[in-house]
Amino acid sequence: MIESILPAAVTAVDTFVDPPDATLFRDEEAIVRAAVDKRRREFTTARWCARQAMVRLGRPPAPILPGARGEPQWPAGLVGSITHCAGYRGAVLAEREKVTTIGIDAEPDEPLANGILAAVSLPEERDRIAVLQHDHPAVSWDRMLFSAKESVYKAWFPLTGRWLDFEDARVVLDPLAGTFTADLLVTAPLVRGQKLTGFSGRWLVRNGLIVTAITVLAHPVPRVHPAARRVTARRPT
Repeated sequence: MIESILPAAVTAVDTFVDPPDATLFRDEEAIVRAAVDKRRREFTTARWCARQAMVRLGRPPAPILPGARGEPQWPAGLVGSITHCAGYRGAVLAEREKVTTIGIDAEPDEPLANGILAAVSLPEERDRIAVLQHDHPAVSWDRMLFSAKESVYKAWFPLTGRWLDFEDARVVLDPLAGTFTADLLVTAPLVRGQKLTGFSGRWLVRNGLIVTAITVLAHPVPRVHPAARRVTARRPT
């Protein structure tokens, strides 16, 4: 499903079931040994997806251990992202020489619980969400905003190794084009000598799910502004 909003340079594997033959490497097993069944199945199947993608890229299957903030640590030369929610798991990978960073997220197409939108959005974003919910009520736009911000964070962190809070990026969703933009409201990282001040992404609603994705290709450079220009911003395993 998610491959439809990703460029050809990215290999995607996703599933709506937990394969009974999905297994973990010993070091991965140690991480979820004491986890509840739900967490264990999410962790295992997401890594199964990632290893299927590795094979498609001509790479041997390898363990994917979490880093200090839970981010997946990929084998040398690869970039990727993992997501999972109820009834869905997915992983996307690409060769680093072709893709600079990737961020994906999947969520149920359901409204956020009370109070969550205020905690993860800027006032202007909430104003736009209210308009979208009125004009296009078939989609849970508050959840879409949350998912887009999660994808932003997942694309941001590998570039910087720094936390990005929800209010550190300003997201605008396009209900007709199936795209979104995210302006970063924090000090921008340098990407190939230029300041990266935002991301562009795509979204999809299908099978009761919202899926968002950001891919920054190695060529051409990502959406950047001259270093002299003040960065704008946003935060969003």
